[in-house]
Amino acid sequence: MARDFSRRHRVAEELKRELGFLIASQVKDPRVQFVSISDVDVSPDLKHAKVYVANFDVTAAEDSAKRAVAGLHAAEGFLKRELGKRLRLRVMPELRFVEDTTEREAQKLDSLIASAVAEDESRTQDATDDGDEDGTHGAS
Repeated sequence: MARDFSRRHRVAEELKRELGFLIASQVKDPRVQFVSISDVDVSPDLKHAKVYVANFDVTAAEDSAKRAVAGLHAAEGFLKRELGKRLRLRVMPELRFVEDTTEREAQKLDSLIASAVAEDESRTQDATDDGDEDGTHGAS
């Protein structure tokens, strides 16, 4: 069992490394600019690989990642052929590209937290200012 996990892990890491290189240097599709492979999950039988694709340009429109996945899907045959030349596997896994939204969601959460902290600070400041005014009116 441990050997099976080790093999899956090694194959996934090799796929991740080679796909990253091929996408950066060989794929000419403009939809695939600023794309990185964030993770690869290989099935236990090594016949299927789910490739998580992240977009470097997190300021780009949200549909740019979907376009990148479509571009990678269009280049799937080329990528499998090149991987077959580079990797020594009996069966090349079927590639399924999936958008990795972790970074975009992390930025949304970060902005929500920042706005909540700013709102809390403004409420605290308003409460302090209101308390000072009430105290000065009573002393007059």
